[in-house]
Amino acid sequence: MSTKVLVTGSDGFIGSHLVEHLIKLGYSVKAFVYYNSFNSYGWLDTVSDDILSQIDVVSGDIRDPNGVRVAMKGCDVVLHLAALIAIPFSYHSPDTYIDTNIKGTLNVLQAARDLGVRVVHTSTSEVYGTAQYVPIDEGHPIVGQSPYSASKIGADQLAYSFYSSFELPVTTIRPFNTYGPRQSARAVIPTIIGQIASGERDIKLGAIHPTRDFNFVKDTVSGFEKAINAADAIGEVINLGSNFEISILDTALAIAEVMGAEIEIVTDDQRLRPEGSEVERLFSTNAKAKALLDWSPSYGGLSGFKKGLAETSAWFVKPENLSRYKTGIYNL
Repeated sequence: MSTKVLVTGSDGFIGSHLVEHLIKLGYSVKAFVYYNSFNSYGWLDTVSDDILSQIDVVSGDIRDPNGVRVAMKGCDVVLHLAALIAIPFSYHSPDTYIDTNIKGTLNVLQAARDLGVRVVHTSTSEVYGTAQYVPIDEGHPIVGQSPYSASKIGADQLAYSFYSSFELPVTTIRPFNTYGPRQSARAVIPTIIGQIASGERDIKLGAIHPTRDFNFVKDTVSGFEKAINAADAIGEVINLGSNFEISILDTALAIAEVMGAEIEIVTDDQRLRPEGSEVERLFSTNAKAKALLDWSPSYGGLSGFKKGLAETSAWFVKPENLSRYKTGIYNL
């Protein structure tokens, strides 16, 4: 393909999988990774040499407008994933979420407007807050129950404003809870898998009654790729959800089943969110994604979820992967 794509947040969980997916499909990919003195490309350091050799890696900081603009030159599309995403850390350091998620998105939009680049912006299901009705569609009210979700609401509104004010071709993709290999241990599925893989059977968790709509990472990145060329998706917000909900408790039990372990759940108070901040229920419709992107999850339903859990746990239990995680501590 002649399409050249800039992926911000390429060093992260979803971003690294997305870069691999795009390379395999024949796209020309420029990977924007967070500058650091270790010269680390994050999770891109773990991809095959064959894939890495085809990626144009650029180090920078999404908060720096000049670096973003320079990275975007020569590109046709930017898939903007760079963000701070951990909800508990947003309680501690909300300023950093405003700078990264809102100002960083503004930098992407300004550069894209000046350079004539199409934007696929990443939102999150957290912007809906606790479901007021299910399944959640794109018209559901927006409720910022955490500083993180509030920052993403601000970023989403900025993205739409550049479409409505300047006719910038923007599509907002709103993934529900993505999981899979490489995910941070601050998320619940890696937390459970990591504890079991490390030999623990008393599994420390926060609230176990909330429900989530989980997407396997392969499905999520497929949705992003489909948005690149979807003309009808410009100016739209599109949910990527599995149209299936499951509680955190049942998720833990499903993981234990897949991993062949008998577990007990132990409530760890430090993992509990403030009462008004906990999103109690997430359950998405994916009708709009099917209509505009021709997208539907390959790992949908309970059987698909367990298939994804099996692939995820198989990756985590490999010593070279598990050693990257501090499974004995609570990760913000």
